[in-house]
Amino acid sequence: MSMRFTAKARRGTVVLTLVTGLALGAAACGGGGDDDKKPQNSSSASASGGGSQPNTQEGQSEEPIAELKGPSGLLLQVTSAVRDSGGFVTVNGALKNDGGEVATIPSALSGNETEIMNNGRSLGGATLVDSRSKKRYYVLRDTEGRPLTTTGFSTLKAGETIDVFLQFPAPPADSTEVTFQLPLFPSAVIKISG
Repeated sequence: MSMRFTAKARRGTVVLTLVTGLALGAAACGGGGDDDKKPQNSSSASASGGGSQPNTQEGQSEEPIAELKGPSGLLLQVTSAVRDSGGFVTVNGALKNDGGEVATIPSALSGNETEIMNNGRSLGGATLVDSRSKKRYYVLRDTEGRPLTTTGFSTLKAGETIDVFLQFPAPPADSTEVTFQLPLFPSAVIKISG
């Protein structure tokens, strides 16, 4: 009976330690009560070129390099396609509901791969086609199968715009123009910078 009690006590201690660790971790990740404040935009981090993290704000004030009109009044404006030193191309833009009614984002934009569809609405169905090297590049995924693109949106109100990004493997350095494709939208040739 004594061994049984000791084993239960050990399990209880382990559970208590885990719960305490999780609680402390959650408290450390909290916003500290500044939820109403907007994040400050630091242009020095993006100007230094340190890292391959996509910044959906980069290039948003520029003229679009492509405009694609889709269903239900949706308009995708591609503002940049930037190659980084890590071997990726990040496409930035804005998705706008140019219609007069609420637009439901079609599930076809997520593509037809089960792994991506299981992660909710996204732009995971997009591709870049490099006709020069005759290759198609799909949106990258993280180690858990989530697409490296804007996710988690299902509707857009009339006139509403959201910033979007999509990250792809980079084509060879001598390929500077690719065709951007997104299901239900027309294709567009875009120029890669960087």
